[in-house]
Amino acid sequence: MTRRPSEPIYSTAIAAGRGLFGFWGLKRRVSGIEHVPTNGGAVLAMTHFGYFEFALVEWATWLANRRRIRFMAKQGAFDTPVVGWLLRSMKHISVDMKAGAAAYANAVDALRRGELLGVFPEAGVSASFTVRELKTGAARLAAEAGVPIIPVAVWGGHRLFTKGHRVRFFERFGVPVSFAFGAPIEVAPDEDPRSVTERLRSTMQGLVDRLQAEYPVDGTGAWWQPRALGGTAPTPEEAAAADAARDAARAAARAARPDDAGHR
Repeated sequence: MTRRPSEPIYSTAIAAGRGLFGFWGLKRRVSGIEHVPTNGGAVLAMTHFGYFEFALVEWATWLANRRRIRFMAKQGAFDTPVVGWLLRSMKHISVDMKAGAAAYANAVDALRRGELLGVFPEAGVSASFTVRELKTGAARLAAEAGVPIIPVAVWGGHRLFTKGHRVRFFERFGVPVSFAFGAPIEVAPDEDPRSVTERLRSTMQGLVDRLQAEYPVDGTGAWWQPRALGGTAPTPEEAAAADAARDAARAAARAARPDDAGHR
């Protein structure tokens, strides 16, 4: 394993995360971690059912091979005091939705330097707890940088913190969190990114299906279980409708704001 330079800020963040997850007594179950390369670049394409997946996947990866993951995050997070400084210190990559080419170029450069790049190809939390339609970014990045995609599924992490449900403090203690790292998906430079993306989505949902089937807690009637498996989570159609309504409301609110000159 290559000896990597010290990154005190990142190491401190990992220690803080491990301390929090240890305090909650999370029960970690990991399979397929051997698919994460010990050296060289790769795109980690992760499910997005809650807000802690980035820290949970880093936790599992760090314990296995001490590798750091560079995540792509929205520019708004980088503009936030303290949080932005931490993100930049840990060499995460900001994504300005109005100027995505720069973020894409920075991500490709990081992959070519041998970094692990963490992405959420669903481009948002899936409130139905099923894998939504994916964006093609992971496939395009992997093809251009000449690195594989590692599909990653996390199940149970959404029980800690997710969209549309307030998790009470004591509900987080002792939660089982399962991880499945899939076999690398190699992407040829001239391969259709839509075809690769559909293959990635099918693989990610297959990993999720397995984790759900093996999960040690019965989710029947639970808010965190998909409707099709006996839970009370929104169906994919209901979740999509709620997301569309939210996006429309946000767009209307932005349109109603005064412009820079103080006029409507």
